[in-house]
Amino acid sequence: MYGLNWRVMAEFVVLGIESSCDETGVALVRAGTDLVPQLLGHALHTQVDMHADYGGVVPELASRDHIRRVVPLTRQALAQAGLALSAVDLVAFTRGPGLAGALLVGAGLACALGAALDKPVLGVHHLEGHLLAPFLGADAPRFPFVALLVSGGHTQLMRVDGVGRYTLLGETVDDAAGEAFDKSAKLLGLGYPGGPALARLAEAGNPAAYALPRPLLHSGNLDFSFAGLKTAVLTQIKRLAPQPLTDAQRANLAASAQAAIVDVLVKKSMVAVAQSGLRRLVVSGGVSANQRLRQQMDAASAQHGVRVHYPQLHLCTDNGAMIALAAAMRVQAGQAAPARQYAVDVLPRWPLDAL
Repeated sequence: MYGLNWRVMAEFVVLGIESSCDETGVALVRAGTDLVPQLLGHALHTQVDMHADYGGVVPELASRDHIRRVVPLTRQALAQAGLALSAVDLVAFTRGPGLAGALLVGAGLACALGAALDKPVLGVHHLEGHLLAPFLGADAPRFPFVALLVSGGHTQLMRVDGVGRYTLLGETVDDAAGEAFDKSAKLLGLGYPGGPALARLAEAGNPAAYALPRPLLHSGNLDFSFAGLKTAVLTQIKRLAPQPLTDAQRANLAASAQAAIVDVLVKKSMVAVAQSGLRRLVVSGGVSANQRLRQQMDAASAQHGVRVHYPQLHLCTDNGAMIALAAAMRVQAGQAAPARQYAVDVLPRWPLDAL
């Protein structure tokens, strides 16, 4: 184990590396016992254009691109922070969940840097990074709170009593909200990534144009299910056949699909908050950047007397800053002990509540 007592360090710098899927992110965060975490440098490359022709992420291409990008991005983040590599006290990386090959790239660089610098390394849970990302904003939450995690293939509600103290309240039983956005977008002939494209098209549509289902809205539990929504969009398209969809019909379908997804997320979140007895909610993950979700969640939260927090927009999608921050907060909370053990070890499947 590393010899320093991290809980009493006045100040330390964490280098965070994110490579779980189709974004390569590197960032530096300064933290300490009595120090508000500060983002010093942040570099990100997205592979969206590379994967667009395939309509989704190609794992082998993703891994190879991470290899090309991660070292130049590390140099870029250090230059932005005005720091030398020797100023780094801890190297953090996304250990999982994610694509195995992609995760190995970040883990490999982190362990190499740790060994070269004689500094400790720490593997971080990708979803914990998303969960804690709002702590880098001006409106940082306070524990305890309810969290809605809407990231890629994950949709979960959790009670969060502190760093590493997570209780699963409900999760998707099939497709996640992000998958519902992407699959509905594909049915409408939109490009990759589908979620943002569908949200843009929805701006021109009527969210009440088509009566799409709100799956599990009245199930009596906090689980989600969005697979049936994709089927409902396909059924509606077939009803309008054989004529090609007009621009207005496509916009209306996009708006109706988005409204159905957001409605479920908002109402389930309000139920979770009410059942928990808490009055604070965190919404994080890539889908938390969706403007309709933020508008509807803000309105519902105001109605129910709930304080809601989001990550900054540029930190909603995958990034190195959230990995560096999660590592810093885990160390400060005594939930992790950085080690000088440089085994490249990743967990492509890793439930957050197993931490």
